Amino acid sequence: MSPSSKVSTSFRQLPLHFGVRDVLSFDTLVAGSNAVAVGIVQQCALGEGEKQVYIWSPHGEGKGGGKSHLLQAACHQAAQNQRTVCYLPVREIINLSVDVLDELEQLDLVCLDDIELMAQLPDWEEALFDLINRMRESGNSLLLAASSSPEAIAVKLPDLRSRLAWGPVFQLQALSDDGKREALRTRAGQRGLEMPDNVAEYLMRHYPRDLFGLFERLELLDTAAMAMQRRLTVPFVKSVLESAADI
Repeated sequence: MSPSSKVSTSFRQLPLHFGVRDVLSFDTLVAGSNAVAVGIVQQCALGEGEKQVYIWSPHGEGKGGGKSHLLQAACHQAAQNQRTVCYLPVREIINLSVDVLDELEQLDLVCLDDIELMAQLPDWEEALFDLINRMRESGNSLLLAASSSPEAIAVKLPDLRSRLAWGPVFQLQALSDDGKREALRTRAGQRGLEMPDNVAEYLMRHYPRDLFGLFERLELLDTAAMAMQRRLTVPFVKSVLESAADI
């Protein structure tokens, strides 16, 4: 559906569908020290427990397996349970009319990512404030994600900051190196690849260890392995990634 489309009053399909990726599910999410936050979000996705949850992590921390993954995983779980859902990354709607948030309270689950981008924009702050109020009145579920805590977002609208913290607030913690290795193996398995321990160790030792960058390299390896019908070995990985770096 086009980003500018209004939400259908029937809500039979996923409206305003912005790039929810099949691999970003709870099955591919490594919780690490974020197990409590993940559990609360899973309940929220099913319409149980908390009706509003705010999660945050600084840019670069947990990226690729953090807040965006968690929101999209919630969308998948909700949709699999016949709930109407919507995932909106604010960076992709911020140049649209604030009307894009109209009537979303009629959905079972709304996920808003990168909401800090609405700060200092009066129309968007007002629209977010109103949506939070409408979601609470409807009794439906709202997941909010940002790069900083509610207290640190420089909003101008009185009372918006308190609305952001109406439900539990969780800061996502970056995965340990062991957690990142597990995430790599899990993501590789989703793609039908076997990730030997020595290959995971090679990637962790020779490349930056941010999870998003590791996942990007895994995508390159997946494409090359499929095209060349090769398994993941250290020599193959080294050859593919060195060739990509020379392009």
